[in-house]
Amino acid sequence: MKHSPLCYAVVRLFALSLMIGFPTAMVHAAPPVSEQQVISSEGFLSAHPDLRHRLNGLAQYEKGAMEYALTAFKRAARFGDKPSQAMLGEMYWKGEGVSAQPAEAYIWMDLAAERGYPLFLSRREHFWSAMTAEQRADALARGPNYYDQFGDAVATARLAKVLKRGKREVTGSRVGFVGNLSIILPSPGGGIRVSGEDFYRDEYWVLDQYLAWQDRNWKDLPQGRVEIGPLQSDPASPAPSQKDSGD
Repeated sequence: MKHSPLCYAVVRLFALSLMIGFPTAMVHAAPPVSEQQVISSEGFLSAHPDLRHRLNGLAQYEKGAMEYALTAFKRAARFGDKPSQAMLGEMYWKGEGVSAQPAEAYIWMDLAAERGYPLFLSRREHFWSAMTAEQRADALARGPNYYDQFGDAVATARLAKVLKRGKREVTGSRVGFVGNLSIILPSPGGGIRVSGEDFYRDEYWVLDQYLAWQDRNWKDLPQGRVEIGPLQSDPASPAPSQKDSGD
């Protein structure tokens, strides 16, 4: 099975950083847990549909379930997930799970490049240079409608509501105060205790800071060749329903 090259490899590399396994341990108040352990936990991902659907999309893509991968990436794209929008661009460009559609691919990659991430800007310009005049005109004509649905102006507002609701549901407090709250992250041997302050850091739950946190990961990507092994996923996780358009 042929995969889209650099863009897929880099998106997948950053996804793997969210899937580091938990150490075997009973519930304890041991050393501070890593950022990866927090953001890869089920509780965190349940309130971050951008990351959750991206990971699911990558897992389906790795298995060759391209139609399911497209569905998952589009769900993530609704919440402004730029890597997922880039993956949609790659898949439409290569014809993976759908017929090759250069104009559609360009639109998705243009959305992915909206925040100025260098890799996605480069891929967008590559697409543009390889397109015919007719394909370019098609992309320019249809692009605004996609921005109305998936551009940051609307998608991040959609995400902000989910983040706010997720934090509020912790204590029922409208101000999201976590106080001395402790959270247990599941692990193979029991669980790891995390303070509420670590789990509910503003950069994970306040939109502006959350986007800035993503920018730090994507605007300064390491240079050089990326080589990574097979993506490990939960074989028990169900494939997304084609009809389900929720978060």
